[in-house]
Amino acid sequence: MIARLTGTVAEKGAEHVVVDVHGVGYLVHLSAATSAALPGEGSPATLRTYTHVREDALTLYGFASEDEESVFRALIDVKGVGPRAAQNILGGIEPRDLAQAIAQGDVARLTKVPGVGKKTAERLVVELKEKLAVLARAAGPAPRAGGGLLDQLQQALLNLGYKPAQADAAVEALRGEVEGRQLDELLREALKRLRG
Repeated sequence: MIARLTGTVAEKGAEHVVVDVHGVGYLVHLSAATSAALPGEGSPATLRTYTHVREDALTLYGFASEDEESVFRALIDVKGVGPRAAQNILGGIEPRDLAQAIAQGDVARLTKVPGVGKKTAERLVVELKEKLAVLARAAGPAPRAGGGLLDQLQQALLNLGYKPAQADAAVEALRGEVEGRQLDELLREALKRLRG
């Protein structure tokens, strides 16, 4: 699998780019946002990529950011949403905004994205609400007091396999006890509470 390309922009279109990597030109399909973020022809560029393999084709999809790639990968896991559709969706809304709309169950906002009907919007909410919760929180309002340490605590709990709702509850329970404490202390306390 090709995960990243670094080379020179040989050709650039609205929805694709050809990246020359040591004399080999890779055709990479892009969202409108990634295409706009890329420099012009002849300039160096790096793209994160997803390799889509079918019986009759090997297609590369490119992303300017980790957020866009993460949301793309989540989207293609949804029944009825293929790579092309996922890229079209990302061309109509920023990845963090999409994650936030899904996390909030905002079907009306999702249906305003080109290519997303009501049924697809509902399916996105049902299947991706939990998967995109972390990204949605990152797009939310600025953290409250003690936010940096509490954000680290929340991420640690998620990395340990706790569900976002469990991590949120543990972080909220400890919000008033942050002052003067270290992450490892807070993590031990959160784990005690989660285990009962």
